[in-house]
Amino acid sequence: MVKKIFLFILLSCPFLQAVAQVPDAATKARLRHSQDTLQQLSQEIFRGKGDDGRQQACDAFIPTLVRALKNKYSFKYAFDSLRTISIQYPKDSTFRIFTWALERENGFYRHYGAIQMNTADGQLKLFPLFDASDYITNTDTITDNKYWYGCLYYHIEQRHYFNQEYYTLFGWDANNPRSQKKIAEMLTFKNGQPVFGGPFFSYSQDSIKQPTKNRFILEYKKESSISLNYNKEMDMIVFDHLISESNEPEKKFTLVSDMDYEGFKWMMGKWTHVEKIFHDAIPLGKGAPVPQPMDVKKKNMMNPKSIEDYNQDATPKQPTGNKKTKQK
Repeated sequence: MVKKIFLFILLSCPFLQAVAQVPDAATKARLRHSQDTLQQLSQEIFRGKGDDGRQQACDAFIPTLVRALKNKYSFKYAFDSLRTISIQYPKDSTFRIFTWALERENGFYRHYGAIQMNTADGQLKLFPLFDASDYITNTDTITDNKYWYGCLYYHIEQRHYFNQEYYTLFGWDANNPRSQKKIAEMLTFKNGQPVFGGPFFSYSQDSIKQPTKNRFILEYKKESSISLNYNKEMDMIVFDHLISESNEPEKKFTLVSDMDYEGFKWMMGKWTHVEKIFHDAIPLGKGAPVPQPMDVKKKNMMNPKSIEDYNQDATPKQPTGNKKTKQK
């Protein structure tokens, strides 16, 4: 009778379920060992010598990661030592996405990834992501995990609308020697399967109407830097307005920020375009701040910088001493 009462309490109490659904000590030890191997391989993917060396490390990384994730309740293990592997969670933690990039000696990139679902029984449910971006001629399309527009995800913004969860993914693609890209697209689940893209980027309130887009992509000059992310204070997606520095807008590798900003506001289940966010003019005699060029040797695959980041890095730091200075 006592056992039955304890079992009833365990099944009915969410807190106790949460405590129970974690790897046991033996599983944690296996996961730590796997993480050490994955950490070494991930460094070889990022900094290894030659295409063959980096590809071999990547080929070894994938089955090692899958074996680690097969451990029961592995979803609860953070793998936080994998500094060159992006691991992003939505607010509801129903899944997480692993993504990473493999750089070729010719300056082109290929991306890899997987979606791990947070299952109730702790068993592995995994969707591998196959990068098909080199073969997608029409980027304004809806795809699945087998035909994925590869990139490195750096944020997930979740929205709920009419009993459906919508996950906006923000990604970065180092692309090629001349340009790079930032991407925003919607992830939904249909019959338990991931769907990338959809008619969620609307231009219905623009002065010049455009068709609704399934995916939003900004391609720009390699040495430049731009923002594309969700701004919590403004409750909207904010991104740089781009112009061609050579007056050739069709050549994406010439596009740079003009220090103006556009955005998308969540309205009626869509991200609706806002043509201009800030309306303050730059004072006469004061030009727009010029971002520092990107130092490719110091690139951070986990933290693609925005113009604001570069300007902050370029600002001279005040000397510090033992005495505190009074703020005026």
